[in-house]
Amino acid sequence: MLFSPVEIQETVNMFMRHKLDVRCITMGISLLDCADSDSKKANQKIYDKIMKKAGNLVKVGQDIEKELGVPIINKRVSVTPIALVAGASEATSYVEYCKTLDKCAQELGINFIGGFSALVQKGITPADRILINSIPEALASTNFVCSSVNVGSTKSGINMDAVKLMGETIKATAEASKDCAINGCSKLVVFCNAPEDNPFMAGAFHGPGEADSVINVGVSGPGVILAAARDYKGKPINELAEGIKKMAFKITRLGQLVGAEAAARLGVDFGILDLSLAPTPAVGDSVARILEEIGLEGAGCPGTTAALAMLTDMVKKGGVMASTSVGGLSGAFIPVSEDEGMINAVKQGSICLEKLEAMTTVCSVGLDMIAIPGDTSATTISGIMADEFAIGMVNNKTTAVRLIPAPGKKAGDWIEFGGLLGGCPVMPVSKFSCADFINRGGRIPAPIHSFRN
Repeated sequence: MLFSPVEIQETVNMFMRHKLDVRCITMGISLLDCADSDSKKANQKIYDKIMKKAGNLVKVGQDIEKELGVPIINKRVSVTPIALVAGASEATSYVEYCKTLDKCAQELGINFIGGFSALVQKGITPADRILINSIPEALASTNFVCSSVNVGSTKSGINMDAVKLMGETIKATAEASKDCAINGCSKLVVFCNAPEDNPFMAGAFHGPGEADSVINVGVSGPGVILAAARDYKGKPINELAEGIKKMAFKITRLGQLVGAEAAARLGVDFGILDLSLAPTPAVGDSVARILEEIGLEGAGCPGTTAALAMLTDMVKKGGVMASTSVGGLSGAFIPVSEDEGMINAVKQGSICLEKLEAMTTVCSVGLDMIAIPGDTSATTISGIMADEFAIGMVNNKTTAVRLIPAPGKKAGDWIEFGGLLGGCPVMPVSKFSCADFINRGGRIPAPIHSFRN
């Protein structure tokens, strides 16, 4: 017998009771060969290539779901950062490029397409600036496109001119999309040390160093890890850690199977498997609730960062035991609006923006899906980002910021995004200004340990 009855029942429980799923299969597609001095020709090339490469993505995902009984929640596409492609044209706005991506997503039936992006960690090219300036209108006039900008890295330092520009861009995007069904800022993420193979939105793009097309898979199982934590109630932390690691191993094997099968059927390379505890607004699918099960009265109370560090590390260790293809972000996400337990933590006052920042030193991403008052200044937003990116730069890890200024809203008001994006209370931010610091511009140099040649 290949599997014991206990193992079979355990797997059934993962799906039926604990909300285990393959959160996404994301096809990465290189658009470097679509560059053209004529933007109309470039857009046509982009449309043709995406439709050709990803034409069967949704069907293959659905077929695998039926045959294996594995829920695959999202089918997505990521593309080469558009600034690298559109820069060959003489276009002064890249909104049409964004609309072409949106058209592809709609016709393919996918959930999101990522890659309306720019990489500006060391400098801003004219094409990068055009793309960034296009973001507010582009995200307000499309439904399925996600945008990202990488403004720093451990190797390059932090481009503070770009940080200042992105603070202004986030404000402009919130205003441009205030009447849209989905706030554009929920589809915009700013990075330090952005990975080139991340399958999760809104930060997915297909890095220049990647193959022509690949399949990257994101697996998520907060509910499964929560159930594992309950099995170790009252036990020493090292025993709990071992239990979480073993469960992460099992989850990763599932993702490996789905990713390899999808890649084979689509005739592309299997890229990476991202094992990330990515929560949803559904009850029982929360990272915050795992932290509470570990022994915290509320996410954000003393001990939270230590508990999250252990959780993230055990997820990574279980993943790399199970697959040689673990990549992307892999760990634990702490988005406020997408985590039912985190929303409750904000409501009850056990967590604040500064504690969330501290938690990002040990988790997978950063300050994610956080609503802030609509009157927050662009320089304050830039200051929040600069702090977060300093954490990423110094610690050689990916950090990101997805802040949503809520026009007309103040701290404590509720803002609703809908679907997997959820909703959350608006969180207060410091009233003290960092404008003089941000307005200096320039670049924060790379840390001394970045020089390793």
